[in-house]
Amino acid sequence: RELKGDRMFADDPAIIGGLACLGGISVVVLGHQKGRETRDKLRHNFGMPKPEGYRKAQRLMKLAERFQLPLVTLIDTPGAYPGIVAEERGQSESIAVCLQLLSRLRTPIVSIVVGEGGSGGALAIGVCDRLLMLEYAVYSVISPEGCASILWKDASKAQTAAEAMKITSHDLLAHGLVDRVLPEPLGGAHRNVREMADTIQVAVLEELQQLQALELDELLDKRYQRLLEYGSFEEIGA
Repeated sequence: RELKGDRMFADDPAIIGGLACLGGISVVVLGHQKGRETRDKLRHNFGMPKPEGYRKAQRLMKLAERFQLPLVTLIDTPGAYPGIVAEERGQSESIAVCLQLLSRLRTPIVSIVVGEGGSGGALAIGVCDRLLMLEYAVYSVISPEGCASILWKDASKAQTAAEAMKITSHDLLAHGLVDRVLPEPLGGAHRNVREMADTIQVAVLEELQQLQALELDELLDKRYQRLLEYGSFEEIGA
């Protein structure tokens, strides 16, 4: 059953979510929605949420915690909407509250990057206990074109930027930022949506089984340690 609206301003179609049953387990699901046809993409703002979208996500997070249901998030956005209307309604605050809620939400959280994960717009629903990523998905703080424009004043160097940023699933897995890479069907996930959905369901259920076996305090402590390790490094002696 889909939940709509943020009870403050409006409903944002760029984020959808609600109650669901996954393999016999009741869960709360939320994620970005881009749309497929041009009309749908315009309606969903190309998957770029406004503050009301993130506040709707907050409602879903609190719902999962209240009823002790696992939270599953699906990430697929180029980033949060950067327009002036979003800034006027508190875009950065809405994202910050999402990060705060997820970091201490008292229920298991599994996130999956199913397409692109762009900047804080993706991270707002990506703080989790397990992060999965489709084989050909990407996850980064900025687009390769944007990075190239900033560093070299030349967007044509996007490939060089992408290689330096390590935005692919296997690069992120090697750096310990992603827990698991899910293989896609031949030609990509969009070629066989049902097969990809089945693969995601199996993987999510496996991760939830492990997470639900943990005591709540242990779950939260592991999540906290996970967050502390982001960006950590070790110096190797000369």
